[in-house]
Amino acid sequence: MTLFEELQARGLVQATTDPEIGKMLEQPQTIYCGFDPSANSLQAGNLVSIMMLRRLQLAGHKIIALVGGATGLIGDPSGKSAERNMLTLEQVAENKKGIRENLSRILDFDGPNAAIMVDNYDWYSGLSAIAFLRDVAINFRVPQMLAKESVKKRLEASEGALTFTEFSYQILQGNDFLHLYDTYGCTMEVGGADQWGNITAGTDIVHKMRGKTVFGLTFPLLLDGSGKKFGKSEGNAMFMSAEKTSVYDWYQFFLRSADADVIRYLKVFSLKPLEEIAKLEAEMKAHPEARIPQKALAEELTVMVHGEAGLKTALGATQTLFGGDVTGKSAEELETIFKDVKSATLDKAELVGKPVFAVAATAGMFKSNGEARRMAQQGGLSLNGAKADDKRILEDADFVDGRVAVLRSGKKNFFLLKVK
Repeated sequence: MTLFEELQARGLVQATTDPEIGKMLEQPQTIYCGFDPSANSLQAGNLVSIMMLRRLQLAGHKIIALVGGATGLIGDPSGKSAERNMLTLEQVAENKKGIRENLSRILDFDGPNAAIMVDNYDWYSGLSAIAFLRDVAINFRVPQMLAKESVKKRLEASEGALTFTEFSYQILQGNDFLHLYDTYGCTMEVGGADQWGNITAGTDIVHKMRGKTVFGLTFPLLLDGSGKKFGKSEGNAMFMSAEKTSVYDWYQFFLRSADADVIRYLKVFSLKPLEEIAKLEAEMKAHPEARIPQKALAEELTVMVHGEAGLKTALGATQTLFGGDVTGKSAEELETIFKDVKSATLDKAELVGKPVFAVAATAGMFKSNGEARRMAQQGGLSLNGAKADDKRILEDADFVDGRVAVLRSGKKNFFLLKVK
């Protein structure tokens, strides 16, 4: 199987600018993909682009990760129904650092085939408006620009509220390709399906200005079984930075993949051979309750992004959540693990020296003191993973780092006690 055939088999080819692109990929090329510096961390949705670059790098191609320091100041209208908030130069610079760190976890920036990262602000910052219009914009035709699908959709969605600034985005991105061709011999751009118009703007301008054929390839936008864009969870992005998304949440996000989605996700994100993924699919059909593919996906992507230590943390947090044992966990870790469960913050005087069941009732875990007592008497109340009968007294030592304790009733009803 050729590289292009494998990309097709993994569902990573939506459209190409040339039918000969498969043959072209059999020889070493310089290939780039752009990243929008709208945040100081990339997210799960960016993994499609990153893993595409990783596969190409492993196949021997030279990789350029372009951070749109200039285009990020404008905002890409592709796939957007409204103009985005413009970033400051300081914000873009800070976000660029975070993106470089994220990419370095998966792409090799050292060695004989090292990837490089460039910022298009470097070649636009000194360009005057006159020079831009005379030397760059003159090579683009308005009818062609209006015919781009991304522009047409935005005009329809926003009733024509597309600014000239956003309209010029494709000029800048097209010129990026020309600059990378001239500077690095770049011959190919890859990106999501929503980038087709911007990518073809680049292939067109290189052909027009240099008389050379360069290539573009898009991959499908990854959607979950419900049709929502991958990487969004109830409107919240899954960031690669552990400061923005905990390692536990990252692991759980992939572990919760639906059976209808997980094999597709493995093909896109995993470096496992397709034959191994096919075996995982067979195991899922035979034993769906075991969620074997989901575990394989979550473990591989957690190690890839957060390392072996990150996976150990995630597995430990999972064990804590499902077993209630807080041994070895810090208060900060517990607050992260149980951030979505009910909690109460009380004065220490209301906690220490009182029966556990009474504290649970006072905190609002139970409707009444009697209900809490019965649960404790029946062995259904736990404190930090250990049974707490109706005679168990809450002590200072029960609070991890003097701050939090974990209550549980039954198997799954957790409650976090916090000291004010």
